[in-house]
Amino acid sequence: MFDKLLFPTDGGDGAAAVFEHVLDVAEAHDATVHVLNVADTTRESVTQIQGRIVDALERAGAETVREAATRGRDRGVPTVTEVLQGEPYRTIVDYAETYDIDLVIMPTHGRRGLERFLLGSTTERVVRRSDVPVLTIRPDDDVTVRYPYRTVLIPTDGSDSAGAALDVGFEVADAASAAVHLLSVVDVTTLGVDVRADIQADALEESATEIVDTAAERANAAGIDPTTAVEFGGSIPRVIRSYVTDHDVDLVVVGTHGRTGFDRYVLGSVAESLVRTAPVPVLTTRVVAES
Repeated sequence: MFDKLLFPTDGGDGAAAVFEHVLDVAEAHDATVHVLNVADTTRESVTQIQGRIVDALERAGAETVREAATRGRDRGVPTVTEVLQGEPYRTIVDYAETYDIDLVIMPTHGRRGLERFLLGSTTERVVRRSDVPVLTIRPDDDVTVRYPYRTVLIPTDGSDSAGAALDVGFEVADAASAAVHLLSVVDVTTLGVDVRADIQADALEESATEIVDTAAERANAAGIDPTTAVEFGGSIPRVIRSYVTDHDVDLVVVGTHGRTGFDRYVLGSVAESLVRTAPVPVLTTRVVAES
């Protein structure tokens, strides 16, 4: 299902750690890896001085993609390398569209330090805007990265975006012969404290059960026999992270926005929180609007 992978890299420690996973996925799918470095020409320090700075960025980028290509060659993985100028996130998204990339794989942070959160980063912007699924990995010590995946978790709220995640998640699990878990989380922060709360909780649980049952039927149609679960919690991302730990999940597949509307960006959403904090890789998908 993944014939062309895109690995944008700035040569930082985070990118280097994630590239081994990129090669694992490429080997399993007989895929070609496109290694892309973008010389960020939007920064004032670059635009003011121009030529010499841009040349230095491009030389550094050429060395970065060359090193990655060497590592790919050592693993027997074909690579295509490119160094481009522009705004990084926009260049990455455009490249993925131009070259019919099947999957973008990125670390959540790079040169600016492993302590830096995703907010405002190139990765976040790519996750927001990419029509191509994006696999993000936190290159931190508390993150477990295993391949092939043995257990894939797909949280669902019944939205179109969650449906897109189901389709991708089923394909990934099938390719890896992985178990599939379907999870719907009841957000208890929506419940009041009066006598009606119990009635509301029952209704929400019933709705969540219907959602995972429908997703399970979809899985069965794809030849998959999933495990289903409904959980309660005050923080949906926290419940999902706990489920990941309790069930030894290797990959979370999630839509970038849910019931709050198609036009809503991932900012502040469950998907963004998981990309920032999940202890395993997170594969995000979004519904692509028809032209």
